[in-house]
Amino acid sequence: MSSDAKIFSEDVQEDTVLENLGYQQELKRSFGLLGMIGFSFSIVTSWTALGGVLIVGVESGGPPVMIYSWIGISVFALAVAYSMAEMCSAYPLAGGQYSWVAVLAPPKIARGMSWVTGWFMITGILAMGSTNNFIGANFILGQANLSFPSYTIERWHTVLLAYLIALISTGVNIYGPHLLDRISRFILLWNILSFVIVVITILATNDHKQPASFVFHNFQNFTGFTTGFAAILGLLQSSFGMCCYDAPAHMTEEMKNASREAPKAIIMSVYIGAITGFIFLVSVCFCIGDISSTASSTTGVPLIQIFYDSTGSVVGACFLTSLIVVIVLVCANALLAEGSRSLFAFARDHGLPFSDLFAKVESKRQVPVYAILLACAVQMALNSIYFGTLTGFNTVISIATEGFYLSYAMPLLARILSWFTGDTKALSGPYNLGRYGIIMNAIGLVFLIFTSITFNFPTLAPVDSGNMNYTSAAIGIIGLISIITWLISGRKAFTGPQIAGAVPVLEVRAAEALDNIDDKLVEKSESQD
Repeated sequence: MSSDAKIFSEDVQEDTVLENLGYQQELKRSFGLLGMIGFSFSIVTSWTALGGVLIVGVESGGPPVMIYSWIGISVFALAVAYSMAEMCSAYPLAGGQYSWVAVLAPPKIARGMSWVTGWFMITGILAMGSTNNFIGANFILGQANLSFPSYTIERWHTVLLAYLIALISTGVNIYGPHLLDRISRFILLWNILSFVIVVITILATNDHKQPASFVFHNFQNFTGFTTGFAAILGLLQSSFGMCCYDAPAHMTEEMKNASREAPKAIIMSVYIGAITGFIFLVSVCFCIGDISSTASSTTGVPLIQIFYDSTGSVVGACFLTSLIVVIVLVCANALLAEGSRSLFAFARDHGLPFSDLFAKVESKRQVPVYAILLACAVQMALNSIYFGTLTGFNTVISIATEGFYLSYAMPLLARILSWFTGDTKALSGPYNLGRYGIIMNAIGLVFLIFTSITFNFPTLAPVDSGNMNYTSAAIGIIGLISIITWLISGRKAFTGPQIAGAVPVLEVRAAEALDNIDDKLVEKSESQD
């Protein structure tokens, strides 16, 4: 069989899985494995994400907490990633987490649990897109401040620039969907090269490196809380840096041979992110100057200050920062794509108001235009929080990370509950963990519950209305809305995957293989006659 014929056959098999679950293939399958690894890593891109929220780690424990928490978070994230890869392989659906919950949870609670998961998942993805827009705006304005010290960054400057990033991403997603795979392959190379250039440059040019005791031992606390509490708050930076590795799951309906390649992309993005993130953190911590002045840098971005202190050059610092800006802008595009596909999938299952509108796919470009516009509008609304509160940036980070982590926890919880109730469904996709699957699920669930609790704590003391962490209120409102809408309309209208047709990929391939054998036998018999 030729390579083109093989790819066509694999795509047909993936389309058959969708049909068995009650869906039609409407999106164009254009992503290959390399492109999807690039797409996923452009979102995970741990080293730039860690740099974007470096202020959180600097204030809450300093280098030791940043480094050791990163190692721990990465190990536990692998347990979650392996669990999701197995589920994605068996059921490659754009709905991702909420679709897996619908299939894997005990039948009595499956639809309701899937509904709540969908709301948390969408909240996390859209809030992460908003956070990324903030980071991009901060990096751009930080360079302006470094280049022109008389310029003062105002909050409204940051918000408006974040709006612009969201709008540019919207334009690319609507008018250039055919470019997504190429952009993703390009950014993978750019990402790795930029990482190497940044690390080598700051280590080579910095002539006042910190001692090893500062990097691995000395605790820093600018939060106003006790040492132990500050260390827990420091987990937020690492948790944010190791997030979004579910991205390939939401793009499976646009991937070739998704049941095999999407799980690989999920796992690879975590490994690449963990390694690059660790090297980056250690390098930056050795090159950091005075903690207080770095944390209070007028650029608003401690990493830019570290670049400047290391190179001693405004041009050099801006060059290194610009490398990251390109990654952040492509990440904005990818997060909007992921968010819009999640909205499209949820609307397709009647999980949103005006679902028929947001589930529409533009026939010419084969993209969900209205879902893209909705994703952009929500991102911009979340960016607007910064108008009202100084800690709006940290609040949106917490909302994004907690939304993701809760949506990650739900399918793991669903499978564990089914294991106890005797409703367990085999995950017989090409990527399978066997008897270790349930163990990975349990480890990942405990980790996700613990970190989700910590995201609700205030980050500065004394706590007042200006620096309060409103994550618990926001997540509570989202949970309440999901429950109310479920009782009002969701329990009647929400469909989810057709559970009766939930046939894993391997079973579809086995059935098609048998059909092919039968066809060949018939052909052979006819030729003999």
